[in-house]
Amino acid sequence: MNTPDKTPSPFTDPASTWNQRFDTPGFLFGSEPNGWLREHAHVWSPGDRVLCVADGEGRNSVWLAEQGLAVEAFDIASTGVAKARALAQQRGVSVSHMVADCDDHDWPDAALDGVAAIFVQFADPALRQRLFAHMVRALKPGGRLVLQGYTPRQLEYRTGGPPQLSHLYTEALLREAFADLDIEVLREYEADLAEGSGHHGHSALIGLVARRR
Repeated sequence: MNTPDKTPSPFTDPASTWNQRFDTPGFLFGSEPNGWLREHAHVWSPGDRVLCVADGEGRNSVWLAEQGLAVEAFDIASTGVAKARALAQQRGVSVSHMVADCDDHDWPDAALDGVAAIFVQFADPALRQRLFAHMVRALKPGGRLVLQGYTPRQLEYRTGGPPQLSHLYTEALLREAFADLDIEVLREYEADLAEGSGHHGHSALIGLVARRR
């Protein structure tokens, strides 16, 4: 396996990077929800308050709103948020879409029924630690986190995700990061993704569902 951490990071200026990526016709990751999220969204009930982290162009937040959830979402890229707002309007649902980064977002304390964190692997280890802590703190007791990411084997497939080993997830990393939650599902697996051009092809994945005590 290569040593991808020697590759210059595309995330040194994340707002500029993602604004450029989203400033194209169509949807970089498609307009349909992530498969792991679709499979596990039943952990929430209509009316539950759910936050979508780094939601990009809105595919996940809009779909969750269509399921009857009270959805909030943020992303660092204003171009992505503009597309997310347009998608919500087109589909006739209400989502509170905000432009913010992970540190500046106004995280609530123990107020959310759910957090959806789908491929938020722009975060380096220091930012990831802060982000994960924010997500745990924001959940109310009984609230659930649904998360998906890529594992280190994804560096062999290169069908999406960051090229930095330090940005990728392992079971051990997630168990340690979410030790204060009850882990209900933690699965490492491979699958063929067709989520726009950004996540397309055979992929090395990991999915988590965890509940705040």
